[in-house]
Amino acid sequence: MSKATKIFATILPTFRNRESFPAYERTLEEQYVQTLMTNTLANTFYADQTQLLMEANEIHDQMLKKDPNFAAKAIVYARNEGYMRIQPIYGLAKLSSVRPELFAEIFSKVIRIPSDLFDFMTILESMGRGQGGRAIKRAVKLFLREVSEYWAMKYNGRGRGFNLADVISTAHPIAKDPTQEALFRYLLNKEADLSLILQIQAMEKLKSAETDSERIHWITAGKLTYEVVTGVIQPSKAVWEAILYQMPTFALLRHLNALDRAGVLEGNQDYIAARLTDQIALQKAKILPFRFVNAFHHVNAPVIKDALREAVDITFRNVPAVEGKTAIFLDISGSMQGDLLEIGSVFAYALYKKTRGHGLFWLFNTEVIDAKPSLYDSILTQASQIKAGGGTDTGAPIKELIARKRKVDNIIIITDEQQNSGSHFYSELARYRKAVNREVIAFIIDIAPYRSVMVPPQDPNTYYIYGWSDTILQYIANMTQGYAGMVDSIKATEFD
Repeated sequence: MSKATKIFATILPTFRNRESFPAYERTLEEQYVQTLMTNTLANTFYADQTQLLMEANEIHDQMLKKDPNFAAKAIVYARNEGYMRIQPIYGLAKLSSVRPELFAEIFSKVIRIPSDLFDFMTILESMGRGQGGRAIKRAVKLFLREVSEYWAMKYNGRGRGFNLADVISTAHPIAKDPTQEALFRYLLNKEADLSLILQIQAMEKLKSAETDSERIHWITAGKLTYEVVTGVIQPSKAVWEAILYQMPTFALLRHLNALDRAGVLEGNQDYIAARLTDQIALQKAKILPFRFVNAFHHVNAPVIKDALREAVDITFRNVPAVEGKTAIFLDISGSMQGDLLEIGSVFAYALYKKTRGHGLFWLFNTEVIDAKPSLYDSILTQASQIKAGGGTDTGAPIKELIARKRKVDNIIIITDEQQNSGSHFYSELARYRKAVNREVIAFIIDIAPYRSVMVPPQDPNTYYIYGWSDTILQYIANMTQGYAGMVDSIKATEFD
């Protein structure tokens, strides 16, 4: 090997992260998927909402200019597999002005419920596009033909931006039958035959009911959901109990704290625990893992806490095993504080369980700590014990592997990639490949929206994975068995 080859064989960093530490920039496609899958436009440790919006706007424009077809596929993927809302809806609004026919093809795959539509219309207005053009109006009309009584009751709140009446007034949809005609008239505050829309009739009766007995009668007769009931009355304990038995799984999880305050958990714990541990219901609900973490922090009942522990384990039960000896590294530096650490901890322990004990799990900031994971203790119990603090040295756990001469097949690191000290992850990975295992595959789970990364795109044995849903574990398990990476998988998808 010549001297020049030795000197320039290593790909040098060309970027700086938010701590001004040397970093790399991945392909535009990966940056776009990262934005869609992690950027909720909420304030983060390093960037505020305005800054994230500016960066998101730039990355959407760049991707739509380069490859609108990939953008459309990625938008649909993020909405349906990543369970994200705002960024996919933002991307859809941007797509509508570039490729109207492609926008029309994916509209119903992104705009799933009325609140999606309201956010879409709000984004259009902020872009100075009013109510949009013909393609948008056609798509909105088709969407409005699916309006149900449930949607009418839940999503017609006034004084909170767009509502169904606003959209109906703008789009002028044609009702498909007398029932929908009555529904549209009701939403527009026009005289309507309520005998055709019995749930609406029950809701109106509930508003004027004077006793809990009357209220429970109309809630039961109309099969009124918790959103409808809490939107029109202040529930008593008896009313909350009536609502409880009609709550979907996600709603039940979100309202555990409210149910606890109302005194409803006591006496209904076995029922609630059974609902939260129903494997089929959990799969249908597609609940993000961090929702369980939030609920776990806000309830005290031991039976419910146990149910939440079991629910998290059930969520990952159908993910296939990770093949080969695997090293899992979780970033516990100060910038991971809050949701990032809670999400990362749940994923790390879930991953460790999927290795079936064939590997190790270390925590790191500027030091490396053995997490001492258990295959038998619940994911949630173990994850709740991890705390954040200190700086970030992403190279530290790789150096420790080299020092111990530990041969592994897979290295999985969960991090926001904002290194500020120590040795570079990629240089240590290269050393590990040279000294211990040339064939090791690295998986970097980036759960933050920052665009600087630790490994250049030219590395064929490093996979980047973005997002918070349990699908990222599915991808790692699949890739250890020879499947394609996230971007390649999105490219290969076809619309129905």
